[in-house]
Amino acid sequence: MKETVMIAGLGLIGGSLAMSIRSRRHFHVLGMDAHDETCRLALEKGAVDEICDDFISGVQKADILIIATPIPMTLGYMAQLNEIQLEKNLLVTDVSSVKGKIMNQAEKITNPAVTFIGGHPMAGSHKQGLQAAKGHLFENAIYVLTPSSKADEQDVARIKEVLSPAKARFLVFTTEEHDEMTAVISHFPHLIASSLVHQARNWQKTHPFLEDLAAGGFRDITRIASSNPVLWRDIFLQNKAVLISMLDDWITEMEQVRTLLSTSDGTATENYLLEAKHYRDGLPAKKKGAIPSFYDIYVDIHDQPGALLHVIEHLADNDISIKNIEILEVREGITGVLRISFQSSEEQKESKRLLESHDYEVTIEQ
Repeated sequence: MKETVMIAGLGLIGGSLAMSIRSRRHFHVLGMDAHDETCRLALEKGAVDEICDDFISGVQKADILIIATPIPMTLGYMAQLNEIQLEKNLLVTDVSSVKGKIMNQAEKITNPAVTFIGGHPMAGSHKQGLQAAKGHLFENAIYVLTPSSKADEQDVARIKEVLSPAKARFLVFTTEEHDEMTAVISHFPHLIASSLVHQARNWQKTHPFLEDLAAGGFRDITRIASSNPVLWRDIFLQNKAVLISMLDDWITEMEQVRTLLSTSDGTATENYLLEAKHYRDGLPAKKKGAIPSFYDIYVDIHDQPGALLHVIEHLADNDISIKNIEILEVREGITGVLRISFQSSEEQKESKRLLESHDYEVTIEQ
């Protein structure tokens, strides 16, 4: 008999997990969402086997519960677990990107049938909702687990097995390790990106053509500022203690940079930039993790109809699979740059050779 996995919240993350888990047919996937249209679509897309009308009745059927809702809702659902009569053991996890309050709430679960393991799949999309969900969303991505004090190694192994169809790379951290590291590589950069956008908006009051120059590096570094404001508001507030500490460090860092510039210390300024370059270049570029990266080529393309299509056609005609594609520094009337990512070094080198044979200028960043 199949075990039942209940997923509360069928948005991008919950819907994608539902699709991946159901793909192996090892589980009966039960879904719940506050929006009737989302529930209808989940059945239509085959993301779930069944929709349940309420949280309590669904939990009573489940062997595994995945709570994929915003943090305030997740905390509310976790609090209800103490009041639900369960006839079998229930393994519970979540998908929240900040674990502090989640794991504090987990330690307050007194229901003897419930075991909680925190979860954070570190992948997503610029799109939202079940319409954007896909079963391979988490393939090769980092998936962090933060076990509660009640969970043992067998519980961790079991949740990994349940989530294994997602094909993610599992890492186990403490709550503190998770929240500090995600603040460094995810939450704080988002805060800085938003502040850079605000700075540019303020300068545009005196330089109206500023937005026409805002391409290339500015667009790259501020891209994440376009993400869901409500989601990031909750993340910032849930992880505010770490972020405030990092802001203090950042202000100190900027004071040091200000001193370098005000004293015109060229040697120290170059060393500062060189140290940053060495650290950034030393990050694990061939693994998908906090800073996802593949094997990239950079192709110069001209601003003319069909320029992008021709590049893609050359690769497709030779059965070369593209993992990611991004247009860099493209402005009307001038040459831009196309960054194309591949899964392997062999595909990277073959693509460079192929496109150069068609007179494209191609580079590989070392």
